[in-house]
Amino acid sequence: MTQGVRGRSALTAAVMVMTVIMTGATLWALRSLLEPLALALFLLMMIDGMARALTERAPWLPSWAALPAAILAIVALFGLAIWVITDNTRHFVGQAGDYADRLDDLLGKASARFGVGIPSSFDELWADINPKHYAGSVAQALKGIGEGAVFVLIYLGFLIASSAGFAAKASQMFATDAGRAESARIMARVRHGVESYIWVQTLVGLIIGGASAAIMLIMGLSHALFWAFIIFLASYIPVIGAAIGVLIPPLFGLVEFANPWQSLVLLVVLEMVHFVVSHVLQPRMQGRSLNLDPVVVLFALAFWGLLWGVTGAFLSTPLTVLMMAILAEFPSTRWLAVLLSSDGKPYDRA
Repeated sequence: MTQGVRGRSALTAAVMVMTVIMTGATLWALRSLLEPLALALFLLMMIDGMARALTERAPWLPSWAALPAAILAIVALFGLAIWVITDNTRHFVGQAGDYADRLDDLLGKASARFGVGIPSSFDELWADINPKHYAGSVAQALKGIGEGAVFVLIYLGFLIASSAGFAAKASQMFATDAGRAESARIMARVRHGVESYIWVQTLVGLIIGGASAAIMLIMGLSHALFWAFIIFLASYIPVIGAAIGVLIPPLFGLVEFANPWQSLVLLVVLEMVHFVVSHVLQPRMQGRSLNLDPVVVLFALAFWGLLWGVTGAFLSTPLTVLMMAILAEFPSTRWLAVLLSSDGKPYDRA
């Protein structure tokens, strides 16, 4: 009897391992198809959440106008992002001569101090980098980004058009009222988790970006608002996004500040802000709203980033919330949901 139980347990474990491997291989093989679809679903949840927030907090707004208003707000935010990036890029190009002169000075000092192996001028550095060698890869990457954005918009349009029938389809998929109620509860938990994630990451990004903007303005770094905007966008990638984002302004400061020590001071202060917000404030907010263990968030970032790159890193936490909600519904996999959760209670049935 005992050997039979052990045999079934071993078989169950083997099946689960094989299922995980096959699922991961499928997700990787179909990434070009699934990445834009996942992003479109994420955007749909953002739009739906904003529409419901407008309905609840703006009673003067007609119910039929909530969804169009949410769509316009999201489009306006994306348009603002594109405008900010384009406008600041134009300013960078206009100041390229000054930056090149400053970089020549820095490279000359570094070459004289540290010796062989360091280019002594910007022209020499440019020749060593040889941008023509990477031009094809960059063009291919930009082409992929453009095609992905088009597919995301196409998917999003069709999802919005068919969203009105989601509730009716869900009610017809289950024969009993208990099954319908259970499916509705699962969807509500997933929606709440994704919306909580968006809220937490947006608030954390605003705090880090706002504090960083104030510090950069005080230290006299130009384009401070643009760098703060980049830090804000990067914060949507959990764990490492904001940490990488705050590295960029000090690097730019090397070619703008008269003294390189100013860039070092800026780096230390910005990293301190990121550390306090990301390691003190964010875990508490995330633990209450998402109920995900911090180690799971880190592992999910590595796993989904390996499968889908930047898109996977961006969607790692929402996808993990979805997995936890589904695993918690089945007795055989509920222990996995417990491990994923922060407090050992993946959901409350009460």
